[in-house]
Amino acid sequence: MSDPRPYEALIDRLGTELVPVRRLLPPWLRTAGWMLVVAAIAVVLLMHYGAEPMLRRWAGTPDLRWAGVGAVITAITAAWAAFALGVPGRRASWAWLPLPGALLWIGASGLGCLRTWIAPGTQVASMHQSADCLVFIIGFSIPLSALLIVLLRRACPLRPILAAVLIGLASAAASASLLEICHAYDAAATDLLTHALAVAVVVAVNAAMGGRLLSRA
Repeated sequence: MSDPRPYEALIDRLGTELVPVRRLLPPWLRTAGWMLVVAAIAVVLLMHYGAEPMLRRWAGTPDLRWAGVGAVITAITAAWAAFALGVPGRRASWAWLPLPGALLWIGASGLGCLRTWIAPGTQVASMHQSADCLVFIIGFSIPLSALLIVLLRRACPLRPILAAVLIGLASAAASASLLEICHAYDAAATDLLTHALAVAVVVAVNAAMGGRLLSRA
């Protein structure tokens, strides 16, 4: 019969090297924390631009209002889904959570191209002005994505690329929501294509780097 003492010594040594793990907050609570940062940015933008131009646009063109609501819903649900996928045992089907909000966002945005009148207090954006919107969405998406990545790295999601796609979607949707505060342009094909390009770039970059960014080095 073998001597059990070496095994007991190994178990004791491993036990002394264990590091206590702090339990993660629920996905909805971490989502709320991230959205508080988005809300703080929104407050700063509202202090600078005021809410009146945005409310006037929304009152005259309900499609713009619903597009903004859809973007906010997409940001919340995509972030929630990303955090949920970081919990062991959660199904990949959580990735479908942002779909209703995204459909509302895309559908309402597309309706603007069918209107024959210009939204109050707006103009049709030129290519240069549309490019400014692209820079705005990508620029704000970078810190918002970075914050989500930092929060998700502690969870070490088992599907890092899928989680990274949701991070990109959440950040781009949040940035598009913030753009509504200072977006003095009506929905037009060039403007919507620029927004779509910005969202696609943010999602693609996050997806391409998802594996390495969300892994524990």
